[in-house]
Amino acid sequence: MTDLATPERRLPHPVVLVLVAVVSVQFGGALAATLLPLVGVFGSVALRLALSGLLLWVVVRPRVRGRSRQDWLVVSLFAVALTAMNLTFYGSLTRLPIGVAVTIEFLGPLALAAVLSRRPRDLLAVASALVGVMLISGAVGTPWAELDLVGIALAGTAGVCWAAYIVLSRRTGARFERLDGIALCLAIGAVLAVPAGLLTAGSALWEPEALLRGLGIALLSSAIPYSLELLALRRLTAGTFGVLLSLEPAAAALAGLLVLGQVLSVVQLVGMLLVLIASVVVLGRPSGSGAAQGADPGDGGHPVPDTPA
Repeated sequence: MTDLATPERRLPHPVVLVLVAVVSVQFGGALAATLLPLVGVFGSVALRLALSGLLLWVVVRPRVRGRSRQDWLVVSLFAVALTAMNLTFYGSLTRLPIGVAVTIEFLGPLALAAVLSRRPRDLLAVASALVGVMLISGAVGTPWAELDLVGIALAGTAGVCWAAYIVLSRRTGARFERLDGIALCLAIGAVLAVPAGLLTAGSALWEPEALLRGLGIALLSSAIPYSLELLALRRLTAGTFGVLLSLEPAAAALAGLLVLGQVLSVVQLVGMLLVLIASVVVLGRPSGSGAAQGADPGDGGHPVPDTPA
């Protein structure tokens, strides 16, 4: 992981941070598919948040004292959004094909990117990314009769939570130095998820196999990508970040091929191309002050000053 003492100007470009996060979280998702049968939805989320929170707490050693009430409100809302996003998405995976669940969930950040965009070119990029996501996931060819309405609702809720996560991650990054915000967020999320995990999974949480897989998921799906995304969002607009996340389905397909042995079809490859084109379009636009200095998605792209420590 990046040296936490390194000044942000020496970090890789924020786009690189997002791309590494995208690849990491999808390989973590492939590993999570093997944990769900062992400890269930709540158990999987509890292990993921508890272990990743513990790892970051030890490494970051976040400052707790001297925080304002508004700081705690923002990071707590961030934790709620993150926890709910994981619970609802994992829940949807028990009812829907993973491609369909990913497509529905991804509508959240895509909608956020469309709402925040003020350029027709960006709206076309969002449309291209949406078509690409649907082709990659295979959602278009899935008969309606095979879909689970509860699963659809869970995946849709996960998408809403994902959009909220993007906005709240930026606000948290503006208020907390280094990686203090994500460390505190994961700790709060663990407090929310662990009791439910213990009630549903019981002693299965402490089985060596579950702990080992949970540790891998904690690193790949939480500690590494959330930290990188938080750092990247300090220098990217939320709209750009949302469309960059369109690479997630392509990364998921790659992880499925390498980890789960899933073969990619020609249609999926076409979908990947559309997603890549969308990302290139967004990356090719001129950089404004908001993207460079850390824009608040809620104020139209104006820089957000760091809250005094």
